[in-house]
Amino acid sequence: MTLGILGGLGPIATAYFMELLIQMTKAEKDQDHLQMIIYNMPQIPDRTAYILGKSEENPVDEMIRLGEQLAVQGADCIAIPCITAHYFYQELSEKIPVPVIHGIQKTAMEISSKGITSVGIMATDGTIQSSIFQKELEHMGMTTVLPEPDYQQDIMDLIYKNIKAGTPPDMEKFKRASAHLREKGAQILVLGCTELSLIKKDYEIGNGYIDTLEVLAKYALKQCKKEVKEPYENLIKV
Repeated sequence: MTLGILGGLGPIATAYFMELLIQMTKAEKDQDHLQMIIYNMPQIPDRTAYILGKSEENPVDEMIRLGEQLAVQGADCIAIPCITAHYFYQELSEKIPVPVIHGIQKTAMEISSKGITSVGIMATDGTIQSSIFQKELEHMGMTTVLPEPDYQQDIMDLIYKNIKAGTPPDMEKFKRASAHLREKGAQILVLGCTELSLIKKDYEIGNGYIDTLEVLAKYALKQCKKEVKEPYENLIKV
């Protein structure tokens, strides 16, 4: 099977998603790895700006067009390594003629399977205000913990002023936001933005997190009938 990747949202996160897919595959030789078609389109308008009403440029039409192209080129299913883009999931899944993997739903399933009841969310303003994580988690019987405005600003700075801008993340802000959510009762913290996944990749952040990009990679492999290496079957370490 062939995985289509609707990428570029942002570009570094897309590159890391491909790296994750390769790392997580149980393979003995090149030919055991997943076939992928990657469409890297950073020019798609900013998802958060549109969701918050700060931009009139709707990203969904271009995402549908690219998804249709991936399907025509042979993709059997599609992954979108941008968590905020899942806000448009319903429309994308209706208009794109092959299955689109729902990274947020799969993340909620992973957390629910561990008996966790209280989940902190670290994500963009667009993701938080659209409630896409909250709805999935609460549907499965969990409560969500959201950052207060100052700590949410720390998270946005990490995403937009650091990772997307190509500068090192301010790890004090990361630690401060994490501690804040735990103090509010969160048992596990969701890294609900692909830029936060890159922080986990490059820095030692410890246990108590689940990375939505890792979850998306795991289920993309499973959807495409590839075996996942044993260490990646359990993505939550508390």
